[in-house]
Amino acid sequence: MFGTWIIDFLLIAMAVVGIGVVAFYMFSKWSYKKMGEHQELIERTRQSATIFVIDKSRGRLKPGVLPKAVTDQMPRSAKLLKMNFIKAKVGPQIVTLVCDNNIYKAIPLKKNIKVEVSGIYISSMQGLKTKEEIKAMKKNKKEKEKK
Repeated sequence: MFGTWIIDFLLIAMAVVGIGVVAFYMFSKWSYKKMGEHQELIERTRQSATIFVIDKSRGRLKPGVLPKAVTDQMPRSAKLLKMNFIKAKVGPQIVTLVCDNNIYKAIPLKKNIKVEVSGIYISSMQGLKTKEEIKAMKKNKKEKEKK
């Protein structure tokens, strides 16, 4: 009597875990497909621009940070996440741009930089070095100092 109850519980638990794994697989497949579509759109609308970085900040989306049309289109989950904001002067206008973490860390303050922008999203920064390139530069610098 006691053994059948444990077996029933284990079968139900395994069924629930199996359904969860299948649901997670389907969601991740859908998510990757949607991410690919967005990346394709970013690649098509990318433009090169020179910007002067005024300020960098990281925080949640507040009213007035981005244009109302942009905030209305964002899903609720994106509004709750912390984002990287860059206040920059593009031509005569001062605008707020959004970027990824690795670009955010590399952008210097109070300098002119050349970036590729897709709408309000900074997709890449020209002159951004990878970790391997930075290590090679440090290694070469140390070798020169030894000589």
